[in-house]
Amino acid sequence: MTTPTTSTATLPSPGARPVGGAARRASHNSPAAGRRARRTRVLHWIAVHSVALALALAFVLPFVFVFLTSVMSDSQAMSGELWPASWHWENYAKVFHTPGFLEWWRNSLMYALLGTLFTVCSSIPVAYALAKFRFRGRRTAMLLVISTMMLPPQVIVMPMYLVWAQQFHLSGSLWPLIIPMAFGDAYSIFLLRQFLLTIPKEYMESARVDGCGELRTLLRIIVPMAKPGIAAVALFQFFYCWNDYFGPQIYAAQNPGAWTLSYGLESFKSAHSVDWNLTMAATLLIMAPVIIVFFFAQKAFVEGVTLTGVKG
Repeated sequence: MTTPTTSTATLPSPGARPVGGAARRASHNSPAAGRRARRTRVLHWIAVHSVALALALAFVLPFVFVFLTSVMSDSQAMSGELWPASWHWENYAKVFHTPGFLEWWRNSLMYALLGTLFTVCSSIPVAYALAKFRFRGRRTAMLLVISTMMLPPQVIVMPMYLVWAQQFHLSGSLWPLIIPMAFGDAYSIFLLRQFLLTIPKEYMESARVDGCGELRTLLRIIVPMAKPGIAAVALFQFFYCWNDYFGPQIYAAQNPGAWTLSYGLESFKSAHSVDWNLTMAATLLIMAPVIIVFFFAQKAFVEGVTLTGVKG
């Protein structure tokens, strides 16, 4: 009769080093390995985003320079020093108290808001017809709209000026720039039409079954669904009107009461040619509304621009 043998397991001593997989796991869990992994992730992130970081710095640094110069003293501005020795916030108050500056601000706001409103309201029906209606000559009409985008404004500026100045006597005001926007804009029509093509026609058919006419379908169905595209068009038009220099120079140059900020800044720089701190403060105040509007509406803007090219 055989006696069963009992096997005893050899336990590692407390001071023994782990071998094999245990050693590898211990090395991975060590503080040095964790630091190396974090360093690797940071270097990988920098390598992937280095171009974006360089472009971001190239975009931000001019604004930082303008801001720091705007709060410097008269003697320190443009002296080679990059950091203000003392902060002069009163420079912005001096700019606002410059004769005509508030009037230029009001004119720019009126020009940008009315121009944006007229452009959006007049371009939506045209884009809707070109995107959703089927009629003879639809492609020809679209080609005509696109062809007007290829025509430089300098080509028609003289005949248009003669019409507004001699026939309607509106020279010296901004109305020759605002009124034509109530008749549509080729670029806005094109963008809106591209966006409306992405909306399924089943929504329109359902609205017609429920008894909606074309106008009600446009206002109740299409416009709410096209908000990103409309937001993109509105932002494009607002930026164009706010930054427009060529138009006010042609029609409002002889009337300082109708100047906009973009055109009045040239006069401001001439009057304060040595006061670079005030010039930079005025520049920053002119840029501020555009930056703020884009910051709060960038999501709708990017979505609208992206979706306008989905379908041709």
